[in-house]
Amino acid sequence: MVTTSAGRPTGPPTSMPAAVARPAPRGWVQGPTPDTVAEHLRSLELMINRRLDGVLHGNHQGLTPGHGSEPGESRQYQPGDDVRRIDWNVTARTNETFVREQIADRDLLAWLVVDVSATMNFGTQANDKAQTAMAAAATVGFLTARAQNRLGAVLVAGPRIHVMQPRAGKNQVRAILAALASPPPAEGLGRADLAGALDRVGAIATRRGFVAVVSDFAGDAWIEPLGRTGIRHEILAIPITDPRELDVPPIGLVELVDPATGRSREIRVTAKVQRRYAEVAAEERDRRLAGMRRAHAEVIELSTADDWLGSIVRHVQRKRVQAVRGGVMPR
Repeated sequence: MVTTSAGRPTGPPTSMPAAVARPAPRGWVQGPTPDTVAEHLRSLELMINRRLDGVLHGNHQGLTPGHGSEPGESRQYQPGDDVRRIDWNVTARTNETFVREQIADRDLLAWLVVDVSATMNFGTQANDKAQTAMAAAATVGFLTARAQNRLGAVLVAGPRIHVMQPRAGKNQVRAILAALASPPPAEGLGRADLAGALDRVGAIATRRGFVAVVSDFAGDAWIEPLGRTGIRHEILAIPITDPRELDVPPIGLVELVDPATGRSREIRVTAKVQRRYAEVAAEERDRRLAGMRRAHAEVIELSTADDWLGSIVRHVQRKRVQAVRGGVMPR
């Protein structure tokens, strides 16, 4: 992924509170959150909770709503039971109709894997990819906290990986967001070690749970680790993109910089280069989605130009409808 050396537009974002300038610490921030960062996080939390309160009603279990996914005991059918839950094996043996109860996943262990590496600092809209990733992580976190589930995090900044052990409650979500708001510098240190972060989750989370991965998914080293993680856990992949990563206008001679490696190159962007760029970008997007599908991950694609919160809320609503209807969501 490359970024232009020209600065991106300034001014307050249209879809989230104004971003704050990030400090450049040597490592992951420890101790009290700076006042400016804390105020930004409070505004983000307030906005997310207002939207969630307005569209999500009734009992639900964060991003895993419904009757549950684990099979429980069978019991005799009663009028009003969902016929799609009929246990045909028991029914055939007893000549009476039985339905299979489902065990609700009340005690869910959830993990956030969030990429805040150098390539995530790119953006040509009001928000950059890192801000959109933080907003997505906040939404997933507060949805998880609503159901009183425990949430852990593995944060990635280039080669650096930071693990936050699972805890319940909104204070845990706030602590994760504070760490995301002040990552260590990663420019020129190489691509995000997303594969290492996924393997770390696999080593720590031995119990079946839920893993949400928020990244631009650069490269392909993450594909196999994501597949291994998907064997044990339910995966939600949230790829973040910017419109300029999918198409670049023919603006003539520009200097392109790879923030992960620091390498730069001058390129004359003509109409022909624009067409080729769009083709390669589309192929790259298809490759990413194919890798996620192989891991049996659900996918929410977010763009710096879109309503990130609306996209996540619509995903949760679809899951709730599918759970009530007893169907299966398409991957």
